[in-house]
Amino acid sequence: MKKLLNYMKLREKLLLMYVLSVFIPIVLTNIVFYHVTTTNIRNQKIRDADMALNNLRAELQVAIDQGVGLSYSLYADPIFNKTISRKFTSEMDYVQTFNSYLEGALSNQGVQGVRWYQVYTDNPTVLTSGYLDRLTDKIRQSDWYTQSKALSAPYPTFVYSEQKFSLIQKLNNYYTSGMEQLVKIDLNMERIQQIFNGSTFNGAVYLLDPQGRVKYANDEAASPGLIPFRNFLQPKNSLEFRAAYTGINYLEGWTLAGVMNEELVLNEVRKSRSFVIWFACINFILPTIIIAVMSRSIHVRLVRILKYMKKVKAQNFQTIPYEEARDEIGQLTMEFNRMTETINSLINEVYVADIQKKNLELREQQAQLHALLSQINPHFLFNSLESVRMRSIIKGEKETAKIIQHMAKMFRKSISWSQNYVTVSEELELIESFLEIQQYRFGDKLEYSIVADLEALRQRIPKMVLLPFVENASIHGVESIADSGIISISVTVQAERLILRLEDNGMGLSPEKLEELLLYLQEDGGIGERVGMKNAYYRLKLIFQDQFEFAVETREGEGMVILISLPLMDNNTA
Repeated sequence: MKKLLNYMKLREKLLLMYVLSVFIPIVLTNIVFYHVTTTNIRNQKIRDADMALNNLRAELQVAIDQGVGLSYSLYADPIFNKTISRKFTSEMDYVQTFNSYLEGALSNQGVQGVRWYQVYTDNPTVLTSGYLDRLTDKIRQSDWYTQSKALSAPYPTFVYSEQKFSLIQKLNNYYTSGMEQLVKIDLNMERIQQIFNGSTFNGAVYLLDPQGRVKYANDEAASPGLIPFRNFLQPKNSLEFRAAYTGINYLEGWTLAGVMNEELVLNEVRKSRSFVIWFACINFILPTIIIAVMSRSIHVRLVRILKYMKKVKAQNFQTIPYEEARDEIGQLTMEFNRMTETINSLINEVYVADIQKKNLELREQQAQLHALLSQINPHFLFNSLESVRMRSIIKGEKETAKIIQHMAKMFRKSISWSQNYVTVSEELELIESFLEIQQYRFGDKLEYSIVADLEALRQRIPKMVLLPFVENASIHGVESIADSGIISISVTVQAERLILRLEDNGMGLSPEKLEELLLYLQEDGGIGERVGMKNAYYRLKLIFQDQFEFAVETREGEGMVILISLPLMDNNTA
């Protein structure tokens, strides 16, 4: 297994880790969670249905017990039972007894939940009046009487007849001489209907008699009668609940049956399924994004380090772009950059720097050689010029003497190579001497201006690096035009850099000629016609390297602008 992992790529390892550690556990966890949740919801709905049906049973029993209480109160009243079983001597005797006792005894039995009650007796001396009625053969043939006779018991009989529930209670016969007397209590059906309609059971509820027949239901499609409940056509996949009356003699065998459509339960389950799916998506997407971001951070940076290591193999010592990172890969990147910089620095210091130094010395020797070849005994010429200048002063030719003085100054600077760096002020003084000579040659055809910051004048630059460009502007630019030529020189310090600007209104260069000039200055070949410009450009490039900036702006017939930007030099170093 270890060997197999060592042969797998990092991306494949991360994918395998993701599948085994995230995908499969999340899928299994959510499947179990969904199963447990749906089972709990289904069980809870079943418990709620059972509780609702039991509550309905209890409320219905309370309503029935109110009638049962009335029946027992009449059953256990010996005076009342003795009175209605008495043989009255006359109608007047009965009327007096009714007015003095029976009317009050019966009218004071008002009970909530009871719609009406009636006392029946076969006592021939009792007249029909109010709550008292004669027990006739017609009544004995009624459905409720037949049902009560079928259950001969000392407690009330709960029957359903004529679309209402009634309690039939035989009254105490201890004081009767074979007489039959009973009380029929009709329950308040509106109250019963309210109890059924107010039930929280989410389905149809049926009240079944001991024989299993439906006697009452909140389902309008169900018609109470002799049809057994089992013969009712119930919806497919319906759930059935039962709440039977047990331990209650007058309700023994009666049962509440509830039928709930299973779709209602499944609907709740489906709601939970949507929740589980969304929850699973969150559990799946969020870790996926986190792992993807973290794995990409690892993979991309490792691949980048490998890419730059291959470049080092090809001797391309590039450093990896810096990113704020403190983890192991970030530290590895920093150490790689340090190593690359150290190797590159060592190569530059030991090898490249030595080559550049020798190359610079060679170029300086070539420049000196070319300068010596272009001079014919410069010391002799310098002494001769001094003699001519003195004679011109003696003869009063001050302008000629001034020009000869400028020429002598230039000769003296050109033959002195002991000092490689001069101040900008000294370089501009030499350039001014050259322009004075040129102005003497061309007269009013040449004008020039030199402007320099005070801070710029104190800066040090390599000797004679600007003069060759001024000479080129004078000879190849201004001298070739018919109109008056203007040469402008400005030296400023901007953003810790020395900016040298040279502008003329001479002939300028075409794009082809400009490209040819730049290529000539940048190539490492020998020195050609523009010996001074080539020498100055190469010396600046060797000394300042990448910090040296050189730009040319020109159009044919519109003059030329040369911009040279150098870093400020340390005077001690220079």
